[in-house]
Amino acid sequence: MRKKTVVVALGGNAITREFEEGNITQQFENTRRSLRSVVEFIRQGYRVVITHGNGPQVGNALIRVEETRHLVPPLPLGIIVADLEGGMGYMIEQCLQNKLNERGVPRTVITVLTQVLVDKDDPSILNPTKFVGPFFKEDQVRELEEVRGWTVREDPGRGFRRVVPSPEPRKIIDKDIIKLLVQRDIIVIAAGGGGIPVYREESGWLEGVDGVIDKDLASAVLARDIGADELLILTGVDHVALNFKKPDQKDLPFLSLAQAKAYLSEGQFPEGSMGPKIQAAINFLEQGGEKVIITSIDNAVDAVKNASGTVITVA
Repeated sequence: MRKKTVVVALGGNAITREFEEGNITQQFENTRRSLRSVVEFIRQGYRVVITHGNGPQVGNALIRVEETRHLVPPLPLGIIVADLEGGMGYMIEQCLQNKLNERGVPRTVITVLTQVLVDKDDPSILNPTKFVGPFFKEDQVRELEEVRGWTVREDPGRGFRRVVPSPEPRKIIDKDIIKLLVQRDIIVIAAGGGGIPVYREESGWLEGVDGVIDKDLASAVLARDIGADELLILTGVDHVALNFKKPDQKDLPFLSLAQAKAYLSEGQFPEGSMGPKIQAAINFLEQGGEKVIITSIDNAVDAVKNASGTVITVA
């Protein structure tokens, strides 16, 4: 019987949780906790690819860059994303290896630094909107824009922050090697933080983009490009809901593709929270995927067993 392949997308907050300092000990503890669903998929015979967010980690890295720029040359955002792919991939890789060895299931786990192709004419490159990094005072904005060439905007009620492009992912550059590894039953960690955004020059050369890619949209592209059957998106809530955080909130255990598209167009899923996850689910299902599950890390194991979360399918 053909083995199914699942892409498991861990949120960046799965590793650095809200209200925590986010030190390395906490990150390792959170990583081990977040991998329970991955172990369950492996136990059921799935081939597994893991992606992860890096929002809190990118913010911390950019603060380090700002605080040390008088001592060492600053790093561009694309290199920071690549660094975090390696560092966070190492944490996930080691924690999963230890969990599998503990259960007597020795498997090879590998992290692949992943370049993700974007359109060099993507609208977000000319009109960046993604907030990243530390907050600044209003009297610092002019220097940041003129000396460093940044785009800085007010994050309402919080201060001024740098905004960067968040282009739409088009293709996984490293898809062939990832697919080959998966076919050999190797567990792959890829497209960390949405992957490293790159575009292709007319000459065929790849060039980096100083921006970030949405992790869930990139996970859907990765799942499509390697022919995955299912996509599991782990986030901060147990279910997708209508009228979220309102008195008439309604949790949704099941959604059809048509319902997901309709609710998204109605504005039920905001751009800054559930919206990209629903869009990723729609993209994946429209391009051949069988099933998407959206749930929290704590309920992930039950979701794998079809006992929790929101299941989205074509029909």
